[in-house]
Amino acid sequence: MSKETHTRLIKEKAYDLGFSFCGVAKAEYLADQAPRLEKWLKAGMHGEMAYLADNFDKRLDPRKLFPGTKSVVSLLYNYYTNLKPQNHRAPRVSLYAYGKDYHRVLKKKLALLLDHIRNEIGDVSGRAFVDSAPILERAWAARSGLGWLGKNATLINRQQGSFFFLSELLLDLELEYDRPGGDFCADCRLCIDACPTGAIVEPHVIDARKCISYVTIESKGDIPPELAGRLGNWLFGCDICQEVCPFNQQAIPHQEPQFAPRPELLRMTANQWREMTEVQFKELFQGSVVKRTGYDGLKRNLAFLKRESAEDG
Repeated sequence: MSKETHTRLIKEKAYDLGFSFCGVAKAEYLADQAPRLEKWLKAGMHGEMAYLADNFDKRLDPRKLFPGTKSVVSLLYNYYTNLKPQNHRAPRVSLYAYGKDYHRVLKKKLALLLDHIRNEIGDVSGRAFVDSAPILERAWAARSGLGWLGKNATLINRQQGSFFFLSELLLDLELEYDRPGGDFCADCRLCIDACPTGAIVEPHVIDARKCISYVTIESKGDIPPELAGRLGNWLFGCDICQEVCPFNQQAIPHQEPQFAPRPELLRMTANQWREMTEVQFKELFQGSVVKRTGYDGLKRNLAFLKRESAEDG
């Protein structure tokens, strides 16, 4: 079979498995990303996420991560839903955290895709990754023609916006490569202006230390007092910069049952959140990425939001 046939076979199976978009790029050194990454790390904008400073060379060249890699297959899986908490004053979690842990869901789908490739093409070596390795996922997705990096540093797809999980297959197989598309943000500043903490310090550059998602999930210390009054009602993550993006007006609700929010989550009131016990936390978020912050982290966030609410009142 030809490279074109191999590529078509992979994409068709990816769509059968529920992925919304699939693109392919030649595995090579990301020379344009090196100075940007180095500057960002030296400025300390990664905060407590020390792992982002590790494996610098591997982040820039997938062939160092998985020797023999010839192609990077990038995939987007939709997680958008128009379902929202019934109580508008209740704390909110980011849409990506509504359902089951996407790492587990997508890894199973990637395993099926890799098995299909081997069954149909032959002895192909490959590795699958879902936000779990030193790979510049958004850069590869952009190189694969799936979108461009918005000013909020998310990957934006022109057809359906940015509410997607990203994942990759590294294959020792030459394929037909897609071309990068254009950047359609133009002079739009909606995401920059909407960020309540000023985390988008310049187009495409995020200071994680100011980002609500980082503060409520990754940071393990006390929430900086200077962020008081700026978190709104975000308890775990934040979707503000995506909600204001014009391209997300075209977002289509996903059809993945495993990402559907639990009804009891949408029904919760502010008091129910504050009175939640550790047992209830474990039951409600079993198999969810919300467990990443832990019960203590959630209570810390709730206490901070309560102080904000009291000050506003």
